Amino acid sequence: MVDVMLKPEILDPQGQAVANALPRLGVTDVSSVRIGRRIEIEFDGTPDLDRAREIADKLLANPVIEDFTIHVHEDATAEVA
Repeated sequence: MVDVMLKPEILDPQGQAVANALPRLGVTDVSSVRIGRRIEIEFDGTPDLDRAREIADKLLANPVIEDFTIHVHEDATAEVA
């Protein structure tokens, strides 16, 4: 699984819109919301972290404005790129 998020210094208008709407729902204790996306990649056999990192870096995330994290479900380990 690959989680892609905007870098902290990049404005997140979608997250800001959600944060601004929360008080209308009575939620006043949330100071910030960031929106990202999750992509699930299923390998035949053993997951290949290097290949997953390459896929994320070249196709799934824009490295100029986004960071990504790779998670492997089988052993619950995570690798940050």
